[in-house]
Amino acid sequence: MFLDGHHQDGRLALWCDGPLDAQRDAVAADPENFFVPPYVGKKGWLGVRLDRGLDWDVVAKIVTLAYRGTVPPPKAARRAKRGVSRGS
Repeated sequence: MFLDGHHQDGRLALWCDGPLDAQRDAVAADPENFFVPPYVGKKGWLGVRLDRGLDWDVVAKIVTLAYRGTVPPPKAARRAKRGVSRGS
């Protein structure tokens, strides 16, 4: 989720879904660039500051990991997980 001054907090940021431990580690290691966003932070979402000069490769990796963690698996993988054959 992209936010520009959410509730006038002065941040240009992304909020990305992820596991709590990843959020905790990122915020502890670099609180200048990462934060726990309101509302969804308790579920592991990570706030990523875009207005502090964070390397765009790092931002891209975070967005990619967040996407992979939330996107539904491909149809074939869902079928295999349920034990449904292709012809079914």
